[in-house]
Formats: sequence, structure tokens, C-alpha cells
Amino acid sequence: MSRILIVGAGQSGLQLALGLQSAGHEVTVMTARTSEEIRGGRVMSTQCMFGHALDTERRLGIDLWADSGHRIDGLGVSVPAPDGSRAIDWLGRLDQYAQSVDQRVKMSAWLDLFEENGGTVVVNAATVSDLDRLAPLYDLTLVAAGKGEITALFDRDPARSTYDAPQRALAIAYVHGLAPRPEHPDIDGVRLNMVPGLGELIMIPAYTVSGLCDILFWEAVPGGPLDLFDQAAADPKALLDLILQQIRTYAPWEYERCLSVELTDAGGTLAGRYAPTVRNPVAELPSGALVLGMADVVVANDPITGQGSNNAARCADTYLDAILAHGGQGSFDRAFMQGAFDAYWNRVAVCTAWTNAMLAPPPPHILQVIGAAGQFQQVADRFANGFSNPDDYANWLFDPDLAAGYLGQVAAVSQ
Repeated sequence: MSRILIVGAGQSGLQLALGLQSAGHEVTVMTARTSEEIRGGRVMSTQCMFGHALDTERRLGIDLWADSGHRIDGLGVSVPAPDGSRAIDWLGRLDQYAQSVDQRVKMSAWLDLFEENGGTVVVNAATVSDLDRLAPLYDLTLVAAGKGEITALFDRDPARSTYDAPQRALAIAYVHGLAPRPEHPDIDGVRLNMVPGLGELIMIPAYTVSGLCDILFWEAVPGGPLDLFDQAAADPKALLDLILQQIRTYAPWEYERCLSVELTDAGGTLAGRYAPTVRNPVAELPSGALVLGMADVVVANDPITGQGSNNAARCADTYLDAILAHGGQGSFDRAFMQGAFDAYWNRVAVCTAWTNAMLAPPPPHILQVIGAAGQFQQVADRFANGFSNPDDYANWLFDPDLAAGYLGQVAAVSQ
């Protein structure tokens, strides 16, 4: 069995560590924080794991929140009319439920589980010099920490990176007290409120350190009227107030649900921005040792489509298969690393293209699809389930002719 070092204790790093551990490999996880520090710290992200990604956890027996009472069964889209009402408003039903478990809850639990099962945890914010010293001691070193100086080891891939600057300014608040949507009071659904030209308000039912909650999440077009959140980033209460103020102005139908909200905890807010980037997967350390990047380190998409945690799970699943297929025979050389990444890229290339497209003004055929979803439940359901299986979008959504043909078929059957 192989000796493997994983730097980073997020979705991809810990999922891979637990999978390798169960297969008998000797795994060390390096993390900047203990499980207690993760659990008691500030929120790290939004997240919504859809059915196909949750399946990768189920196969490893680490879907620890299946019985938590938290599940998401729908995904809806709303677009305002000039008078502030909703020109478009519909809810697609998910074939498999989704979940949004606060990473403070999930990662601290997974890190404890890994350690309880005999895994080695090193608490240290890894630097390049640390990696250079440690990598020769292991058969394979993977970098799953998407921030910090070690990310700079991986060169940007200009051919696959559509943008070179942030396309949204992000503001997040985890809250208690959000009222249900009156149209669907018995269905917890992700709500994507699209404010053309200004940004998106995404509302996600979730599970956090204090139980069930909701995430209020603005994606603001940089330089636009919504791009105000940096000024309140350091003050959780001020950031929540600003988020609510913008909801009242630009999505008033959602503001009515927010009248009694309060922060889940003092660490329940986050604001920032970053450029969506694809990086080369193999980095060479000063000593000549090679390391392999994972998930956000090598494919960092904007969170507008909620695919970050899903792609992280896909990456862990893909790399686990590659390492197990390798069987510990021979070295984990550059060819192995590139092959593992290529297999991962094949799983997320369509997802990346779709996410980048969502950051641009939608073309006419996409607007037609979003409008048709309000008329035909079948269209709404297919759009919603694409969040679990983005590859399906290539069959009907991306191409204007395919989209028109599909909508024509749905309309003909309905008549």
C-alpha cells in the first residue's frame, strides 16, 4: 500500500483521505486548523451537494447527515418584472434530494472520523518549503487547499480559463428564521433569483452548527449597484443588514420571508471575490518533486451554479479510482498525475462551461428555456436536475437549435 500526503481538509481532501484509508493506504492529512477550530470558526463557503455528488459520499459510507432532517427537493428560478413583481417564477422538482451541510460541521466531523480510524493529522498551514521537505517522504502528495501560497505553484491554464478577473462580488449570511415560500410551504428548495445586469440572489436551505438554517447569498456584478458588500465584510451584523437591504430593493418577494431572520452565529457571514480559474494540475517543487492539485486548486468555478462542493466530490471520486487502479505499482509520476486530472476534467468540463456561461448575459434561447419552464413542469424539472448532472445540458440547453427542438417537442406533447 502507498504512503500518501493530502494537504487540505476540505470536501475533496477529506473525502479522498477517507476513501484511501478504507482501502488500506497509509494517509496523512495536513490541515491549517484542528477540527475544533474548524467547527468554531467562520463559515467557509456556500454549498449545495446534489444527488450525483452525494452518491460519491454514500459509496464510502460518509454521508453522515442523511438522517439529519435536512433535505432539498426542488430548485426554483425567479426573474423580476419592471414593477418589482415576478415576471418568471417556477420550481423544478429534483429526482434525488440535495443537501447543504455547513463545511464547519462536515469537515470537522470527517476530520475526527479520519483520525478515529487511525489516520495521521498534522496541524500546520503548509508552505512551499514544507511541501518541498515532505513530498519525498511520500509516494504521492496532493494539494487540496485552494488558498494560500501553495496554490500559486500551479500555473493558470489560459486556454481553459475564460476569465482573468472576478465576475461577481460575493456576500453570504447563514440565518435562522427565514419563512417558507408561501407557494410551496412544504418543499425546501434552492431559490435562484436573477436580477438582470446586477446579479443573483441565491437562497439555500442548509444545516449548520446550530441545526437547520438558510443561506442568503448575493452574487453582485462588480461595479454595479449591488457591489457594496466589501464595506461591511468585517462586521457580521452590518453585512446581514446590507444583504437584507438589497433583498428588499431588488427581490422584494423574498424580503417578506426575511422579516424575522437573525444570524446563526457570530461566524455566519462571509464576503469576497475571486476570478474563476483553471490551472495546470501538476506542480514542480524547488527540489524537483511533483505534487498533484485537487478540486478548487485546479478548477475554481464561480459559485453561481453551486457546483464547487459537487466538483470537489467528483475530483475525490476520480482520483480515488485512479489511485486504486494504479495498485501501488511503480511511481506516481507526472504521467499518472496528468492522467488523473484529465479524467477529472472530462467530468467537469461541461460544468465549467455552463458556470462560465451563467456569468454572462443569457442569450435569447436560454431566456426562452427559462420562460418555458414556467409553462411546462417537464422543462423546469429537467433544468433543475441538470445541477446534479450538468452533462445533460449539452444535450439540449447549450445549443439554440437543440433547445428549440426540445421545447417544440414538449409543447407538441402538451397539446
